[in-house]
Amino acid sequence: MAIEATAALWFLPFVVPVCLYVAWSDLATMKIPNTANLALAGIFVAVGLLALPLEDYAWRLAQLGLVLLAGILLNAAGVMGAGDAKFLAAAAPFVAPGDALTLMFLFSAVLLVAFVAHRAARATPLRALAPDWESWARKRDFPMGLALGPTLIAYLALGALHGA
Repeated sequence: MAIEATAALWFLPFVVPVCLYVAWSDLATMKIPNTANLALAGIFVAVGLLALPLEDYAWRLAQLGLVLLAGILLNAAGVMGAGDAKFLAAAAPFVAPGDALTLMFLFSAVLLVAFVAHRAARATPLRALAPDWESWARKRDFPMGLALGPTLIAYLALGALHGA
């Protein structure tokens, strides 16, 4: 992994609560709030100055802009939700450029587990624990925040462990 363990350790405690909130919010409302995305971007802006060399920091901020532009286009084409696109943009600076392929594999695994767990919970009495969640009511839709948030957590945790 290209992310340095030190940077991952700096980011992890701040990112985890936001990513867990994103997963919960998307399950409950099928929306990822702008406040969560802004908080995630703000964490990078503030903590990134301490965790990364200035040149890497600047390139990572550029990633945010590029992913946001791609997300806007994908949202306009109906490929993904606006909240998902904004979350991806806010999460992009946390990912080292050399880790894109690793992140795709990690996301694929997390997405598969999250999808199976969501569908299984929805079809069992577990659903009664949160009967008003919007994600249970929509038969075809899947709350991508349930996979996106944990993917960023797992990526940073693996980065922190890799250097240990």
